[in-house]
Amino acid sequence: MPRIAYFGPSGTFTEMALAQFEKLGTIAAVGPDSAVGPDGAVEWGGAVERVTAASPPAALEAVRSGAADAAVVPIESSIEGAVPPTLDALSEGRRLQIVAETEIEVAFTILGRPGVTLDSARTVSAYPIALNQVRQWLQATMPNAQVQSASSNAGAAEDVAAGIADAAVSTRLAGERLALPTLADGIIDVEGARTRFVLVTPPRPVAPRTGADRTAVVLEPPNDPGTLPAALAEFGIRNIDLTFIESRPTRSQFGTYRFFIDCAGHIEDSLVAEALTAFHRKMPLRFLGSWPIATGTGGSVPPPIDEHVQWLSDIRAGRGDL
Repeated sequence: MPRIAYFGPSGTFTEMALAQFEKLGTIAAVGPDSAVGPDGAVEWGGAVERVTAASPPAALEAVRSGAADAAVVPIESSIEGAVPPTLDALSEGRRLQIVAETEIEVAFTILGRPGVTLDSARTVSAYPIALNQVRQWLQATMPNAQVQSASSNAGAAEDVAAGIADAAVSTRLAGERLALPTLADGIIDVEGARTRFVLVTPPRPVAPRTGADRTAVVLEPPNDPGTLPAALAEFGIRNIDLTFIESRPTRSQFGTYRFFIDCAGHIEDSLVAEALTAFHRKMPLRFLGSWPIATGTGGSVPPPIDEHVQWLSDIRAGRGDL
């Protein structure tokens, strides 16, 4: 039975993403029952043991240490953008590989202690990333409540259960688990907010391309003028569609950054392979994986170059008129 670590405790959106991976049959695991499905995703046919972790980095470290076979962590919010702890943990330590992704529509549940109302609550526990997604609602609806930082969305509910806070910005799942009353549901400042989660394993053979894939790398260009534009040009000249770019400090000295880049396409696509090879010649590069996208919004697939390869082959063989 594979052990899958996730950002917990039980009741977080990350656990919901893990459940979705299980439901879709895309849990990647090392075991005799794992196989590549028709869509290129790694499938698991058996049961899964869920292992809670205190943070996204802790979940990924469980994979590195062998305490878990894979991990599910949040990587991008449609409101807040990148999830820095996840990016930093993927860029440091032994290389890990993203093998699948899924998206969850995010809306929060306000939980309270028995007898507490929205008007009477004086303290609200909230995970900082969640707080930024409901801040306007809190200011309009609970202006007198003091916000306290929680370790996670489920951790906020546990603060209420422990009497540390009157109310929590949490999830319906956490409220059901702890039998806490719901004060409000479906709370979000921006309708349709979504969070993307990834399934991460130790390095493994990349699943075959599906034609609707995403490839991710971490670049660490030298701190020289023009280096970043030159690097991005490797994608531009090949018409590769970038779907995500985020900078994070290397934490070694001022002015040095790593760049996390997602692009449409697969490492088996000739143009993507060319770009990655060009990067590897010029700067440190960490390959984070190629995997099927969760929705149809993964960008434009790189154009095929079969015609151009055939032209080159013809020229080498003395054929062709042009």
